[in-house]
Amino acid sequence: MKTDIKSMTLTELTEFVVSLGEKSFRAKQLYQWMHQKLAVSFDQMSNLPASFRKKLEENAHLTALKQADVRISQIDGTRKYLFALHDGHVIESVLMKYKFGNSVCISSQVGCRMGCKFCASTLDGLARNLTAGEMLDQIYRIQQDLGERVSHVVIMGSGEPFDNYDSVLRFLDLISDENGLNIGQRNLTVSTCGLVPQIRDFARRKPQVTLALSLHAPNDEVRKTLMPIANAYRLTDVLAACREYSEITGRRMTFEYSLVAGVNDNEKEARELGNLLRNFPCHVNLIPVNPIKERQFTRSDRTNIEKFKISLEKYGINVTIRREMGRDIDGACGQLRKSYIDRLNEKE
Repeated sequence: MKTDIKSMTLTELTEFVVSLGEKSFRAKQLYQWMHQKLAVSFDQMSNLPASFRKKLEENAHLTALKQADVRISQIDGTRKYLFALHDGHVIESVLMKYKFGNSVCISSQVGCRMGCKFCASTLDGLARNLTAGEMLDQIYRIQQDLGERVSHVVIMGSGEPFDNYDSVLRFLDLISDENGLNIGQRNLTVSTCGLVPQIRDFARRKPQVTLALSLHAPNDEVRKTLMPIANAYRLTDVLAACREYSEITGRRMTFEYSLVAGVNDNEKEARELGNLLRNFPCHVNLIPVNPIKERQFTRSDRTNIEKFKISLEKYGINVTIRREMGRDIDGACGQLRKSYIDRLNEKE
């Protein structure tokens, strides 16, 4: 079994390089090739001795994702990538161009086991977790393809990041490392559907990362119809953990709220949500749900979305309606991967 070196910290990599009989300074050169120069093979690492590169070929695995598909929106330039992993699985990532810079939304798992009813990522369940190196390489390959720096990263693609907790923590350390891409933690966002123990542990680490909670309902009853995780953790406990995160880190919470017609977009839910969050330092992101053919849910109409926003603002809550990116290219989580897998199955 070859060692996954792209998921290693510089300290770990140094120990590994020394164990191969090499000088310790070679580790920093190798680290820079992987995380700054974004090399996809050991052959590209021209200032490493041929003998060292041979040892690496024999003992190390260098994660390098292959681009299986890319779709570019004709509406807003959003790019949706499908990447092939070394074991045949595929994952997706999205590049969104904003005035403040290039933002990439990455996957943390192949599939997902959380079962949220409006999400295509979860339809085929969880295949496996991604390594920290596989999370990093989504950004590296997109940055190389684009020829521009990625400045912001959101872990909000396929998968539940806190269901792959250790690898996500490692990813956050590596992506913000000054010896790598050095993306500041304040430009990183982690989204969770509400795994309370992990939220609390994450808070104790005092990161400067933005935490986004997939809320989607103002009470347990409605939340359970949309999100199976609500059967494991009550909303009062989830919000208490979020408040703890905000107080310890000094970071404002983001609450994601996908609006589903007739389910969670009524005036009653708006008032209930307003009362729930009125004294919480937070930002609410209203998301018109993306319909998927395997579910019966439909998106709220524009009038209802605007009414919902105005209702929340009356409670002094900061609210935005998410600008839809890549609507013409299967832009929502899991949609491109699902269509790719369906095409493969049709061929068999």
